[in-house]
Amino acid sequence: MAGQLKLGLNTGYWAAGPPPGVTESIAAAEELGLDSIWTAEAYGSDGLTPLAWWGARTRRVKLGTGITQISARQPTMTAMSAMTIDHLSGGRFVLGLGVSGPQVVEGWYGMPFEKPLARTREYVKILRDVWAREAPVTNDGPHYPLPLPNGTGLAKALKPSIHPLRREIPIYLGAEGPKNIALAAELCDGWFAMLFAPTHEQMYRDYLDDGFAREGARRSYDDFEICATVPLIVSDDLDQAADALRPFYALYFGGMGAKGKNFHANVAIRMGYEAMVDEVQELYLAGKKNEAGAAIPRELIEALSLIGPKEKIRHDLEAWRESIVTTLLIAGDAATVRTAAELVLG
Repeated sequence: MAGQLKLGLNTGYWAAGPPPGVTESIAAAEELGLDSIWTAEAYGSDGLTPLAWWGARTRRVKLGTGITQISARQPTMTAMSAMTIDHLSGGRFVLGLGVSGPQVVEGWYGMPFEKPLARTREYVKILRDVWAREAPVTNDGPHYPLPLPNGTGLAKALKPSIHPLRREIPIYLGAEGPKNIALAAELCDGWFAMLFAPTHEQMYRDYLDDGFAREGARRSYDDFEICATVPLIVSDDLDQAADALRPFYALYFGGMGAKGKNFHANVAIRMGYEAMVDEVQELYLAGKKNEAGAAIPRELIEALSLIGPKEKIRHDLEAWRESIVTTLLIAGDAATVRTAAELVLG
């Protein structure tokens, strides 16, 4: 693994507009030695534009998408965007990819969600072929055929017109299911983890071990990055801190995706909380969001987050330092960034 625990800033999804105070948060991240800043996209703001805008105000931190949705762009377009930001940032770009879910993929992008693992494999191959710039890019896979067959007959295989600053732009895969996490270990340079709990690390290790053991796997634990998004709330009132996160976890366990097709809920189920997930989903989908949040046990919230007084968080951080995670990603204002830097890096 990559050594000492690093810290990154996840700017998250936008609401009505840019996150309040985000410019100050990014400035604090640069000043305090955070390793990276990350953007997100769903069906509102995109992840690449703000990264370029905010990245122009920094000189050192890595710039990552957490995540870019595969169905939103053809792989060659994503490869172009990655090369462009990598050039503009002096080689600081990290491409975080993810398949999203069927509601967004089919409902927002009008693209089929079927065969997400095969689509990801083909997508990553094309990205690397573009960046290698060794020959005109072709692909005979069923999802992204290049050149397009049965078109006008005028299609031509092309090489990118610019040379990439780096042939090996890092690719991290956002993944929650066992097969997708294994694919990240096999194909990619890192895993963008959500709903990670050090208490259940062995289950993640099993999935990663599967990928690392496959023929042609690029990396091992020694040089593979694992970035985990972790809510952080410093408070002397532990119950109050847990209650502040209940709406977040209720949304992810109860309201994301569709019942029976919620990748976030499946993580909690694999952790042994199937009965809780059923209850949270029933309540949330019935409009009883507060009751759904109240049904989530505090022990689970504490396993997935860092909450409580500073002394408790320092103690809880030891489990993260001893885990396979290489970078903690926190969200918040500049004051939160400073507190996180004190606790994690100090």
